[in-house]
Amino acid sequence: MTEVMASGPPPRQAQSPPSMIERMTLILDAFSGPTARLTLEDVARRTGLPRSTAHRILDQLVRQRWLAHHSFGYGLGQRALGLGGRDGGHGRVREAAAPLLHELQVTTGLVAHLAVLDGAEVYYLDKLGGRLAASVPSRVGGRAPAHCTALGKAMLAWLEPERVDALLGPEITRLTSRTIGELRTLHQELHRIRQRRGLAFERGESFPGIACVAAAIRGAEGPVAGISLVGDIRAPLENVAPLVVTAARETSRILFPGLGSTTRGGGRAGARARRSAAERGAEAATWSPETMNRLLAVDGRGDWM
Repeated sequence: MTEVMASGPPPRQAQSPPSMIERMTLILDAFSGPTARLTLEDVARRTGLPRSTAHRILDQLVRQRWLAHHSFGYGLGQRALGLGGRDGGHGRVREAAAPLLHELQVTTGLVAHLAVLDGAEVYYLDKLGGRLAASVPSRVGGRAPAHCTALGKAMLAWLEPERVDALLGPEITRLTSRTIGELRTLHQELHRIRQRRGLAFERGESFPGIACVAAAIRGAEGPVAGISLVGDIRAPLENVAPLVVTAARETSRILFPGLGSTTRGGGRAGARARRSAAERGAEAATWSPETMNRLLAVDGRGDWM
């Protein structure tokens, strides 16, 4: 019996829907970098997945800490950033600072950082930068010497001098011609930072052509993290400095809502805490140009690093 050959191309088999792993990979790949922030609509558009499917998988990724969910969208979580789901207690700091970092970045157009002090280095917990992010050589999970970054100096300023010496050692290295290379000079700069209500600046100390302003997030035991804005070395960072201080102070309030109002410890300690709260309240007022000029000129030369 002669077999009759069918004409035309063979019928196409129906393509099976992507597996759960493939869909999760599509979503994670939609985040182009550690600083990406996407809404549900962004994720659905980039992956081609139905909105309901994307939402369901996003929820699962958040629960497993591959992603983090904030009021302004989704970002990579601790597992995706290579921390294995363990963040050393920094997850709470990231969560508290996230909306404030987002507001800083959107308001100023500059790159916003969140970092903690880890020995003689700063360790970056978050970075939001928009179009400028690629021009700033920092990354989430990366490190930089504390003594040549505004973030590091903002946190070092609130440590005892002996602790600073122990952390940094007898010799500190220069990364650029503007890097502070002596402990004595660094201590002078940390003193100026305290006089400036905690404002720390640097211009070209860690990388040529880049400037930064930072303030520490402080708790009862000292600095717990720092917030900064980074831009071109010509950027007038004195104009945005009050915003950085306000964001750091608000993050401290979120993390330590009872700090200064509690009488824990009583006696002189309680009195110091209450004075500290009063000082923070007085600093909350908007700084006038005259106030900023005085802060930036406390070293007698009008110079700031």
